[in-house]
Amino acid sequence: MTQIDHVAGIQAEWARERPDLDASPQGIIGRLHRLAAHLTEELVAVYAEYDLTEGEFDVLATLRRAGAPYERSAGELAAHTMITTGGLTKRLDRLEQRGLVARRPSAEDARGRIVALTARGREVIDEAFTAHAANEVRLVGMLPAADRAALEGILTTWLARFE
Repeated sequence: MTQIDHVAGIQAEWARERPDLDASPQGIIGRLHRLAAHLTEELVAVYAEYDLTEGEFDVLATLRRAGAPYERSAGELAAHTMITTGGLTKRLDRLEQRGLVARRPSAEDARGRIVALTARGREVIDEAFTAHAANEVRLVGMLPAADRAALEGILTTWLARFE
């Protein structure tokens, strides 16, 4: 038996009000949208335990994934985190004030800046990422293994159409 949820109710209303339109895509897109909101809420709760916002976690994680010496140019960092340079500057200001990152002029580009994790920043992101990874295991663990594998394949294929 199909479980009735919020999205199913919306689809039923549209089917009643506009039977001439196909509301079936709402079953997928509406549920993905609602699920993304729930997942984000679950993820940011872990970041908050380390006094990080989602964006700050993303910046620190991007620097940590860069490998030693754990640094990137500000432009690379903006590209890897998909945020504007203005938004990045605000995040970097806060992270630098907390001693988690340091900025210095680029040797190759006089206008550019290099952003690097500090030792404290590396400690914080390593602890936060450990908790984040466990949280993700918990969240995807709500599904059977076969469903997780199928969903990953489907989402990979669909995302590739956009990227």
